[in-house]
Amino acid sequence: MTTYTALIILSGLVIFSYVFDLISKKTKVPSVLLLLFLGIGLRYVVDYIGFKTFNFLMILPALGTLGLILIVLEGALELKYDKEKNGLILRSFFSALGILLATSVVLALILQHLSGGSFSNCFLNAIPFSIVSSSIAIPSASAMDDHKKEYIIYEASFSDILGIVLFNFALYNPNIKAASFVNLGLETLSILLLSVVSCLFMLYLISRLQHHVKFFLIISILVLVYAFGEQFHLSALILVLAFGLFLNNANQIKLKWFRKYFLYPKLSRDLRQLFQLSAESAFIIRTFFFVIFGFTMDLWGLANLEVLEYGLAILAAIYLIRFLSLKYIAKTDLLPEVFITPRGLISILLYYNLPDNLKLKGIETGLLFMIILGTSIIMSIGLLFSKRRIAVET
Repeated sequence: MTTYTALIILSGLVIFSYVFDLISKKTKVPSVLLLLFLGIGLRYVVDYIGFKTFNFLMILPALGTLGLILIVLEGALELKYDKEKNGLILRSFFSALGILLATSVVLALILQHLSGGSFSNCFLNAIPFSIVSSSIAIPSASAMDDHKKEYIIYEASFSDILGIVLFNFALYNPNIKAASFVNLGLETLSILLLSVVSCLFMLYLISRLQHHVKFFLIISILVLVYAFGEQFHLSALILVLAFGLFLNNANQIKLKWFRKYFLYPKLSRDLRQLFQLSAESAFIIRTFFFVIFGFTMDLWGLANLEVLEYGLAILAAIYLIRFLSLKYIAKTDLLPEVFITPRGLISILLYYNLPDNLKLKGIETGLLFMIILGTSIIMSIGLLFSKRRIAVET
């Protein structure tokens, strides 16, 4: 493959992704789904022509992690805090936590029944399928009313963060003891302190930098701190969410010393530029991640009856638990929220972080694709149904 052929392919993928975004806004079909099918189609074309490719699985986790950081940052930079939203934030937090725990336990029981594995191992394998994907949920909520959109952004972000915390906890504590929870508390406290220090440092840096290129530097520092946090098994996605919320609400802090050293006249303009940069960067990363995942997928796994059995049982459990949680715990609107529980980027990342010796037989990329496909299709139908219902009522 020549340099120019590679450039044609890369630029073509970005153009396709842009077109898919336009189609998604009209049809409510997630652009991620279209990107997956594009990747699958490219694989068949490449195999037919006989192009040699390298192992894309080597870069997929890093690409996905970067995309996750940018998507959560983009969502957080849209959120404005006021005291009236405390109820919404608490509802979204407890909804995300309750749905995550309930879904993980129920799916673990299903996997244990189907596979005969130990409950602890089945629980670990169930977690990636129990997390709402912010990379799909947040863009899908863009056309919703503000209060509904904010609920989805908070819930999806909390689901990602809590899901990573739960996954790391289950992975590194196969035998849970009292000390395990003490360590979890210390790790949570550590990441909160790191978040406070990092947020103050990066805002100070933004206010003092005079170079015409500064936002890629800020994002690079954010990614660097995230990577260091994850190296020590800290849930560093909390830092990303905190940074976006902190920047977008810094002008509400009334402390004199803070306003003197950290706020500056051009903060609002810089925030708009940072949001635009993070949104466009997330768009690029998401494009390549899902195309590559589709390219590397083994579709023959879908022909396996065991995979279909697992998939249908998981989908049924996901939507039943979400319905019960929204109706009786969160006590929020059911439509279209009950349909917005897609699986995607975070599920793929956690699956690839599972050690091979802990993966259950039947839990493969084919099952991942089936769950991503199923939740995306149901979400698309649900959003279209809700839109038509609102149109009829008005």
